[in-house]
Amino acid sequence: MRKIFLLSLLVIFCFPVVSYAQGCMEASSEEGVNVVGYLQSQYEYKFHDGDDENYFTFNRARMGLIGNIPYDFSYYVMYEFSPFKGGAPYLLDGFITYSRLAPYVNISLGQFKSPFSLEVNTPCQGLHTINRSNVVGALAIPFRDIGVLISGNHNKKIKYAFAITNGTGKGEEENNQSKDFAGRVVIDAIKFVSFGGSFSMKTLPPASEGATEDDKLNKFAGELQIEYNNLLFQGEYIMANYESSGGVIIHPPDCSNDEPWEEIIPKGESTSSGFWAQAMYMTQYNLQPVVKLEFYDPDIDEDDDVKSIITYGVNYFFNDWTRLQLNYLYKAEKGFEISNDEILMQLQVQF
Repeated sequence: MRKIFLLSLLVIFCFPVVSYAQGCMEASSEEGVNVVGYLQSQYEYKFHDGDDENYFTFNRARMGLIGNIPYDFSYYVMYEFSPFKGGAPYLLDGFITYSRLAPYVNISLGQFKSPFSLEVNTPCQGLHTINRSNVVGALAIPFRDIGVLISGNHNKKIKYAFAITNGTGKGEEENNQSKDFAGRVVIDAIKFVSFGGSFSMKTLPPASEGATEDDKLNKFAGELQIEYNNLLFQGEYIMANYESSGGVIIHPPDCSNDEPWEEIIPKGESTSSGFWAQAMYMTQYNLQPVVKLEFYDPDIDEDDDVKSIITYGVNYFFNDWTRLQLNYLYKAEKGFEISNDEILMQLQVQF
């Protein structure tokens, strides 16, 4: 592991690159402090076998500060203020970036998005459907972590990011003696087409109280994007291999889950996988229809546990800062079909 890490650093520092930001938003000016953020007011209708639910909510309400300190440092701070995301406001991102460590290389220290998965690294305000994919919410967590990040790009053709983190998620202290590794590379090989991959290597405290060895979780993802004129196609496959002592893990709230949730982990080795793919077309009327397919298998060795979702949506852009999204989620479960479809509507404004 140490040799792999040292080799990665050598490749990064010897490669001619230009940095790119890990934050979800960009500053409008290079001078002074920039106040940025966005609001996502939302209406939800959920079907539950005759006991349907519908309510208004804030999906996200975020505000932060971006700025530069001449001539080598910059900072990025973002808070979540939605009362439906855990109550009191909390720090979402907070990191300092130094841009003179090596030619065209940025190194960031603090709390930031993990460099794993295309959809995780798509800003929340830039998602083409209201929700992230089920497979991403299950296999790409934690979305954010605390550590050090090295990132950049080569002529905007090859983008990379590599991180060493605690592995416990945002706002959480280290819980073992091992650090976690994650990385992502995206290549714009030819016009209209980009592809890439990412990995995550994690060690976790044993899920079983009697176990002495740490659990291990290795994840891999491959991504593809094709953009031609007003047509956009995106897809991603994710696989996770878990070597566990068995037990129950309590996951904290994140972008895909408003409340803490339990995950039952079987003893031994298990593999989960899934994919998502979506296509959309921007019309001359600022109207963008979207179709998205999701597939998630929590354990490839088990039958009748596959979950799939088809999202039919349309996005309307009032201007560059305001849009309205309408989604219908058709959900299907292999072997245990239930009534759990959803209708979502979201109005978003950025500033």
